[in-house]
Amino acid sequence: MVLPRSLRPAPGARHGRRGGAGRLVAGGVAGVVVAMSTAGGLVAPVQASYAAAADEGDREPLSVTIESLTPGELPRSGPIEVSGTVTNVDDETWTTVNLYPFLGDTALTTPADLSEARRTPVRDFVGARVTDPGPYATIETLEPGESADYSFTVARSRLDVDERGVYWFGVHALGQDAAGRDLNADGRARTFLPWVGGEDRSLRVSVVVPLRKRVLHDAQGRVAGLESWERALAPGGALTELVDLGAGADDASLTWLVDPAVVDAASRLAAGNPPRSIEPTIDPADPDAPDGDQTEPTGTPGADDSPVAPETDPAPEDADPTAPGPTERSTVPPRLDEEALSELDPEAEQLARDAGDWLDALGAAVRPGSQVLALPYGDLDVAAAARLSPELYRSARRRAGSELEGVELTTSPALASPLGFLPLETLAEAREDETILLTDRMLDGQRAVDPLPTVVSVDDRTVVLSSSGAADGGPSPGDRLSTLALRQRVLSEAAVRLLDTGRRSPLVLTLPLGWVPDGDGTAFFEGLGTSWVDLDTVAEATAGRRPLPVDPDELRYPDSQREAELGPTDLAAVTELVEAGQHLQDLLTFNDRVGSVVSATAYPTASFLTRPARAAALRSARAATDDVRDLLGAIEVSAPPGVTLSSASGRLPATITNNLDQAVTVRLDARSDQPMTLRVPESIEIGPESSTTVLLGATTEQQGVHNVTLVLTDVNDVPLGDVDVVPIRAAQVSRVIWLIMGAGAALLLGAIVVRLVRRVRAARASSRASSRAQPDQSQPDATQEQA
Repeated sequence: MVLPRSLRPAPGARHGRRGGAGRLVAGGVAGVVVAMSTAGGLVAPVQASYAAAADEGDREPLSVTIESLTPGELPRSGPIEVSGTVTNVDDETWTTVNLYPFLGDTALTTPADLSEARRTPVRDFVGARVTDPGPYATIETLEPGESADYSFTVARSRLDVDERGVYWFGVHALGQDAAGRDLNADGRARTFLPWVGGEDRSLRVSVVVPLRKRVLHDAQGRVAGLESWERALAPGGALTELVDLGAGADDASLTWLVDPAVVDAASRLAAGNPPRSIEPTIDPADPDAPDGDQTEPTGTPGADDSPVAPETDPAPEDADPTAPGPTERSTVPPRLDEEALSELDPEAEQLARDAGDWLDALGAAVRPGSQVLALPYGDLDVAAAARLSPELYRSARRRAGSELEGVELTTSPALASPLGFLPLETLAEAREDETILLTDRMLDGQRAVDPLPTVVSVDDRTVVLSSSGAADGGPSPGDRLSTLALRQRVLSEAAVRLLDTGRRSPLVLTLPLGWVPDGDGTAFFEGLGTSWVDLDTVAEATAGRRPLPVDPDELRYPDSQREAELGPTDLAAVTELVEAGQHLQDLLTFNDRVGSVVSATAYPTASFLTRPARAAALRSARAATDDVRDLLGAIEVSAPPGVTLSSASGRLPATITNNLDQAVTVRLDARSDQPMTLRVPESIEIGPESSTTVLLGATTEQQGVHNVTLVLTDVNDVPLGDVDVVPIRAAQVSRVIWLIMGAGAALLLGAIVVRLVRRVRAARASSRASSRAQPDQSQPDATQEQA
C-alpha cells in the first residue's frame, strides 16, 4: 500500500535519529473528524481533542497498528494472538523491522486512571518489552509509503501480572535505516488489556448504536443531498457500517437510537425519491373505507402533526396518562419493483437499491430482545424547542410514533442529543415514558465520585448517563476510535467497574457521533463476549437500579451548547410548514395523508444536525412552505364587480375555481363592513380543474353601499389566501311610497267594485224591461174567440 502524497513526509523532514515525519494517526484522526463534521458539525470540542492527539509527542517513522487482538482480555491460560500492519511513513527505506509485544507493569483500577492513561504521551514508558523469545515477527524491508502485515502469538506465561485491573499492552517496531539500529522503538501501537482474574460475577454493559443523519428535502418533498445519501447507504458507508456492526452482535442485546426521519428518508429513496403527492388516499367511491393501494402514505391522518394539539375525546378514567398514544405517522411510499427500478437513471437506481438493502439489513439486524429508542421526529433540537416552543417538541414526539415504518420495528421514546448534553428545560418537558440519555460529562462537578453513577434522578426524572470515557476510545498513537481501540476501552471500563465492589454501576456506551466501524462487527462483539460482561439493552442494564439523586445545579450545560441552539426563526419556520401542510390536507377532499407527508420535511429542518447548516435548513423549510402555499392559492373566488339589492334581501353570485387536478372542499366566508346578514353554504366541493357558482343570501335594513369581502377557507375556516371584495348597493323603497302605492291599489280596487256593481244593476234593469214588453200567452186570442 502506498500512502497518499498528502500523508507523506517532505524530504528532509526528519527530526533527529528517531524523528520520523508524520504517521497515520493524523490521517485516521482527520478521517474521524471529517465524518463527524459530515454527520452534523457538532464536534468542535471533539475536533480540538483529536487535533491535539495528532500533534502529541514526537512523530515516529514507522506507523504500527493493532487490528486484531484475541482474546480482548488477559486469559487465564492460552496465548494471545496479535495482528496488524506496519507502514513506513518516513522518506527512507527501513529494513529488518523486528516486532515485540509489551505489557504494562502497573494496573489501572479506576475510570479516572484510564482517562489519564489515554492522554499519556506516545514516548512515555508505560511497560516493558517482551523480548523472550523474540523477535515475534520480522519485516525484512519497508520502502517509503509501503505497508506490511504482521501477526504473532504471545504465550500467557510471558505476560506476568499479579493484580486485577487494566494493563497497557502493545507492539513495538524496531528497525534499521541508514543510520543503523538502536534499542529505541521506531514505531509502536498501544491499547488497554484488562485482567479480572477469577471473577465469577458479571457487569451489565449496554451499547447504544445511533442512527442519525442530517435529512433535508427540496421544495416538492424529495430527499435532498443525494450524494451524501449515496455515500452513507453504499457498502462501507456510515449508515451501512453501523447496521452491519449491530448485525455482528448475533444474539446479544443491543439498543438502537434512531431518528425515524432517517428511516423514512431511506424508504422514500427506495421508492425512487418521488415528490410530494396530492393524489387521493381515500377511495372517492367509499370515503369511509381505508385505501391501501395509494402511492402516497396511508395510516393515521396527519392532523396531530400540527403544532397545536387537536381536540380529542377524553381518555377513559382508568387510562394511564403516561402511556403513548397511537402513532401519528403515516406509512411511506412502497418500494419500486424490478421493472420500475430499471426505468430509473443508473444513479437513482443504484441509490434506490442501496436504500432498500439498508432497510432490509436494519430489519434483520434488530433481533428479538433488542431495544429501539426513537428520537423526536427529525432529531429535533429539543434543547431549543423546550425553551422556545414546547408544543413543537410535543408534536415532533407524536410524529415519531411507536413504529419504524418500512422496517416494521416497534419503538419506545427517547431523548438524547448527539453530544449528550441537554438543558434542564428539556428534562422538565420530557414525557414520563421517555428514556433520557445524557453524557456523564454533565456531572463534571462530581468527578470525586469514581466511577460516576449510571442512573441518576434529577427533579424526580430518571436519567441514564452514558460513559464519556468509553466513548473517548483508546490511547495514541493510532486511531483512538478504531473498532479495536473502542472495544478495548469498553472492556477496560467494564473491568474497573467490576472492581468497584460498592456499586458496580452498569456501563452504557453511546457510540460517538460520526463514528464508523473499520472492521468486522462480529469481532467487536465477540471481543466483548467475556464471561464477566453481560451485554444488555439500556432498559435491562438499568432495571432495578436505584437512581442517585443529583441536584440540578450540579448539572453542567456548556455555554457553547447554549450558543449553538437553534433560534426562534428556525423553529417558527417548522411551525409554518407543518401548519401549511395541515391546511392543504384539510383542503383536499380525498387525501388525508399529505399533512403528515409535509411534516416529514418540516421537523428535520430544525434538527440538532442542522445547527451548523441552519441557513440551508431555513431555506429548505421556507421553499417547501411557499410550494404548499402555492397549492393553497390555486383555489380562487370571484364575484361581479357590483350588486344592487332592489329590496331588503337578494342574491350575491360567487364563482369558485379549482385549478388543482384534485377535488377540493372549501368554505366561503362573507364579511360586510356595514350591518348585513350574509348566508353562505356550509361547504362547497369542487371537482378537479373546474369551477362552480354559488348564490349567497344578503339581507340588510340599512341603505347605502356595503363592501362585502369573500374569503376562501378550508373546512376548518382557515383562510386559503384568495379574497374578493364586492360592493353591494342597498336601494330600499321608503314607507310613504309604499302607502301611496297601497292607497292607489285600494282606489283602483274600489273603482273596479263600483263598476262591477253598476254593471250588475244595469243588467237586471234591462232584463225587467224586456219581460214587460212581451205579450201574455196565457190569454186566448180575441179574434179566435169571436170566431
